[in-house]
Amino acid sequence: MERKTAASQLKTHGFFALAALMLWSCIAIAGPGRPAADGARLYVHYCAACHGERGRGGIGLPLSLPSFLAGVDDGYLRQTIRLGRPGRIMPAFPQLHGNQIDALVRYIRHWSGNRPVMLAAAGKPGNAVRGATLFSARCAICHGANGVGGEGTGVTLSRPRSQPIMAPALDNPGFLASASDRVIRTALVRGRTGTPMRSALKQGLSERDIDDLVAYVRSLQYQPPPRAAAPRDEGPDIVGVSPDGVTATVARLKEAVEAANMRLIRVQYLDQGFVPAGKENRKQVIVYSCDFGFLNTALQVDPRVGLFLPCRVTVLQHHGKVLVMSVNPKRLGTLFNDAALSRLCDQMYRKYRDIIEEATF
Repeated sequence: MERKTAASQLKTHGFFALAALMLWSCIAIAGPGRPAADGARLYVHYCAACHGERGRGGIGLPLSLPSFLAGVDDGYLRQTIRLGRPGRIMPAFPQLHGNQIDALVRYIRHWSGNRPVMLAAAGKPGNAVRGATLFSARCAICHGANGVGGEGTGVTLSRPRSQPIMAPALDNPGFLASASDRVIRTALVRGRTGTPMRSALKQGLSERDIDDLVAYVRSLQYQPPPRAAAPRDEGPDIVGVSPDGVTATVARLKEAVEAANMRLIRVQYLDQGFVPAGKENRKQVIVYSCDFGFLNTALQVDPRVGLFLPCRVTVLQHHGKVLVMSVNPKRLGTLFNDAALSRLCDQMYRKYRDIIEEATF
């Protein structure tokens, strides 16, 4: 078999990362002819990576909680699948047909034994101003100021170990378009058994308090929604051209890494481990480095960042030129539907760009 060219490896370096991220983000597009009625298959394909194979949660919220399924109607589930949560981790699925969404809803319902949904009775019109005061005192500790939601994801790494889920964002346009007033009221009246959310009535709040809280949550739809960074016209890689040879460029790259206050981890050949020892291509080198403080912060926001951290910069000779490249975090961050992670990816992009520019100056 003919050996891969440096150009193909250049593309592979970025596109393998993109493929992995797209898989973890659950954004695969349905192929033609997929069985519409096979809810289990659709769930595995689109939902299980985040919500767990049995709906017990992970990066996404647990869907099989009896208290959750008893408190949301099918309309809420359909709209949530259709719209997602803009700016948060859950993507929208506009490519799914109505019968596919119905099949998914039926499959999710099977965890409750298909018991009927019993929403709380409709309340009276509430006072959103009074509700804001109640929310600040009673709800913001989990749902964040103004309902922006808990930080991080549902996985243990990015939340307190005693907390089984991260509180969802209530100001999110996807949530507000999916949840009726009765769905919101049901969550307040009954709480969510199996989560930190207790019944508001059992906490001493009155029916009027609950009506005011519903009014406040509904008023949040008028605030600008959080948004992830817009897609860029840039490629998946940051690439620079060095005026020096591979050995000199690697030396300058190591100096640039240290000047950027990043810890040098190791230097290895690109094909190391794939060919017999001593047969590596010495014109293709990877330099691994990391800002561990930044990595820790990023992992707390979204553990999926571990797919492309620590930093890996590749130096290779191709057609007489010495190329220095890394994946483009800013481009990759847009795949996650996570506004906080996109901001961190922008920071990583600037640091990687500066390192490559310094190494190729």
